[in-house]
Amino acid sequence: MTAAHEPPRSPAPARPVALVTGVGRTAGIGAGIASRLAASGWDVAFTYWTPYDRRMAWGAEAGAAEAVGRALAERGAASAAVEADLAEPDAPGRVFDEVTARLHGGVTALVLGHCESVDSGLLDTTPESFDRHFAVNARASWLLIREFGRRFAGPAGRGRIVALTSDHTVGNLPYGASKGALDRITLAAAHEFAHLGVTANVVNPGPVDTGWMTEEVRTEVLGRTPLGRLGTPEDTANLVAFLCSPQGQWVNGQLLMSNGGFAG
Repeated sequence: MTAAHEPPRSPAPARPVALVTGVGRTAGIGAGIASRLAASGWDVAFTYWTPYDRRMAWGAEAGAAEAVGRALAERGAASAAVEADLAEPDAPGRVFDEVTARLHGGVTALVLGHCESVDSGLLDTTPESFDRHFAVNARASWLLIREFGRRFAGPAGRGRIVALTSDHTVGNLPYGASKGALDRITLAAAHEFAHLGVTANVVNPGPVDTGWMTEEVRTEVLGRTPLGRLGTPEDTANLVAFLCSPQGQWVNGQLLMSNGGFAG
């Protein structure tokens, strides 16, 4: 059959758009999730906030957003990187505006991987630190979920919300407390967004070595993990990708432990 007689080809189906927050480093969980979603057929927008990484022990990674974007392109995904301080109340709306404009479509999956995490306990946490943890980890997550719900126009049954949480509290009080609030906010969406056909789940990945662990911490975590290895970003990404897939639809309103059996 000559080219002139070939039947017309159907246009390739549009890739759905996922928004992943907290993708500041190529070694992080967020980058692993973004990569896995891209390989699964999603276009991916992601947020990052360089000043946060700069004041943490690992420091800012020069060119991280560009490197993540290149990795996503290699997997066939269009991408959009948005730098945003999610402690600002108007940041979530601006992020959605930019993502929608740059990727020419609404967000179908929202993955919340951003965080504020500075070690402090009951006696030494400052009110300023406490408030920033709740602004970033709880309030911004609520506002992002709210924007998602207000704007969602995808097919019923295909919308997804996945939030990453932690049960760490001792010596990390404001982080753990604000993550507890995140859990409840996210799980509420499983019921309040039922009319949209959106599922919402929380994933606790346990301790994942993304470069922050000391040798002492690695040894301790290995000794408390039955599988005898450290968690990786890919471990978390595999579960998130499943939850975002059509096959993951029946898992809804759950807080899932995905930590290799780590005993906290």
